[in-house]
Amino acid sequence: MHLKPPAVTGWERETPIPDGALNHYLSVRGGRLFLEDLDLTRLVLGSDLPEGLSGPLGSPLEIVYLPLIPKKIAALQTVFADAIAETGYGGRFLYAYPSKANAAEEVVRAALQTGAHFEISTYPDVDLIRIMIARGYVTSRQMILCNGFKPSGSPYAERILALQKAHGNVIPVIDSLAELPFLEYSGQAFEVGLRQKSYGRHDDMAEMNEVNSQFGMQLTDVARAAARIEEAPNLTLRIYHAMVGGQIEQEADFVERLSSPMEIFAKLRQRHPDLTIFNFGGGVPSAMALGFRFDYPAFARLLLTAIQKNCRRFRVPEPDVMGEVGRYTVTEHGAQIFKVGLVKENKSKYPWYILNGSIMTSFPDAWALKEHFTVLPVTNLDRPFRRVQLAGLSCDSDDVYPPKGSASPLFLPVDAENLYVGFFGIGAYQEMLGGMGGVKHCMIPEADELIIEHGADGTFHYRLNRGQNSWEIARTLGYQRDV
Repeated sequence: MHLKPPAVTGWERETPIPDGALNHYLSVRGGRLFLEDLDLTRLVLGSDLPEGLSGPLGSPLEIVYLPLIPKKIAALQTVFADAIAETGYGGRFLYAYPSKANAAEEVVRAALQTGAHFEISTYPDVDLIRIMIARGYVTSRQMILCNGFKPSGSPYAERILALQKAHGNVIPVIDSLAELPFLEYSGQAFEVGLRQKSYGRHDDMAEMNEVNSQFGMQLTDVARAAARIEEAPNLTLRIYHAMVGGQIEQEADFVERLSSPMEIFAKLRQRHPDLTIFNFGGGVPSAMALGFRFDYPAFARLLLTAIQKNCRRFRVPEPDVMGEVGRYTVTEHGAQIFKVGLVKENKSKYPWYILNGSIMTSFPDAWALKEHFTVLPVTNLDRPFRRVQLAGLSCDSDDVYPPKGSASPLFLPVDAENLYVGFFGIGAYQEMLGGMGGVKHCMIPEADELIIEHGADGTFHYRLNRGQNSWEIARTLGYQRDV
């Protein structure tokens, strides 16, 4: 059995961090930590801050660095364009951003302005995308893919009908036969997708039918749905959706999991010539820890070559290939910075560095899924390091990092005076899972948020949103301020 090595979460030596690149967007220059060309050390210490900011900004501080989002989208589009040219593939690559990864207005706007298609999964999503359409961030070319449960008469189904009248390029992806009637009897023209129950690894189609997943349809229901769509005068079958998992970090394994869905697609395509898009579902993995490795060009070549081979076997045209790419799109744009408020030497194997915020409420996956993120000092990078443990302010034994049971070491400067620590690669799912604007565990307030964009002149533009205070939390919980 192949054991995955411990994640590299940060610097793993006792010596100071030398100048140089740590990954493609984090680097050390002159003892300062940079996110691309943004001097994070300068931001937290408040020395010579850019115009429009007063400081020091302090901590906890959430960094929302939007320029990375269009760069990530362009990079993957280039990867697939090169693979299409190299393999002679006959279809296009279609990039879709799913709102569930991060639905913040500035994040969705940054993705939509690249021309990416958009995937939604609940009825509030419909209201959000209608705002973006009204503001001119969505063109008629961009597809709105409606995943999620949408039985007839539900708020989601009703909003989908209204959205189609406003936008005209809305594609409901059917997850159950019970979702077809509201489309069949709507009197509106729709292109439609079908979602296959195919999560995880399976050796054949019979095994895939036994997958324990609440999402997608069995083979017989996929065929029935396709036939009903073909018979409906207002519906056209356009997309086959195969979701096989998320954050699959082995390129060949990822493509192998899609082999049965590829065959199902081809057999459907033989009977339904309007079926032109193969959606491989959950996107591609992204770098949350420093040791992450995934060969995107190799994956694209493997995927396109496998689809080509499958299409030749069944004598059908090569489809457009769609990825719903959420985690990859937004993981790297988000960071959060804390200050070490206390060092505890209490006969533990490694000293405890206590942060002035909560790890588990800021990054729920660290305790819920034992996920690893990149952790680096933002100050004191030129000092000696030692192995430590981090703890948040909550009264919970899971509010720690590295996650319980992890074999990954964490090194931070011995000098904890004025020490700020950054968590990176936290831009996907973490804030959505932890909740925005609500009350957190142990009533720990939300951090201030610094949103950074590139202006038309190429300079950084900053917007600082203040976090919560204790009385805002009290009001949310129903308390009235009468003392």
